[in-house]
Amino acid sequence: MAGNGGTRSEFSWDDKYVGAQVLISKLVLEGKVGYTGTWAQCKSGRAIHLLMCSEGQLQCEENSRRPIAVSTVEQPSICLFCCFHCFSLFQVLVSSQFYHPVPKWVLRANDLTTFVKSQVDYILGSNPKQMSYMVGVGTNYPKEVHHRGASIVSIKASPAPVECKEGFTKWFNRNEPNPNVLDGAIVGGPDENDGYTDSRSNFQQAEPATVTIAPMVGVLANLA
Repeated sequence: MAGNGGTRSEFSWDDKYVGAQVLISKLVLEGKVGYTGTWAQCKSGRAIHLLMCSEGQLQCEENSRRPIAVSTVEQPSICLFCCFHCFSLFQVLVSSQFYHPVPKWVLRANDLTTFVKSQVDYILGSNPKQMSYMVGVGTNYPKEVHHRGASIVSIKASPAPVECKEGFTKWFNRNEPNPNVLDGAIVGGPDENDGYTDSRSNFQQAEPATVTIAPMVGVLANLA
């Protein structure tokens, strides 16, 4: 895909090439553009091959699926990039003609659906720690989310003003669950070994982001 961003290993908040490549692949797969010239580069769904068969998504030669925790090892927020990947993959599922041959097997729409479901299940608790990385789901979820509003007592519980420095010295360093629960927030997630340290100071893993929720909503809407 020279000239179109080249091959990318991720779709992220600041790199949208994969998203554009996926949309182009859809046009080709649905027969809305020609199968020759520049478009021919996309007719086999190369963007999807890259997402699924790059290190950490699917080990195509071994025909096996790896857990999300090693899907983007170099990224500090695994859940974020997993949600972006899953959202991108769902964009081609509307095409019933989608398939892509990879070593030893054929990748079809139902394979993508199964893979995406497994990643969502992982985020929601089907993982070695049996922890939901979406706050409020089940009983075992991050309690010390790295979020200033959640970590400081509500004015409804204590109307006394909390100064900026006090928010850090008195509330940030408390080794206790946040007084306010951020229901629905998704934290950064586990490390490459499926480990997670539930500590407010561990911002690499404990920080939530709206940019993670956005693609997750799209994925869940497709699964509903």
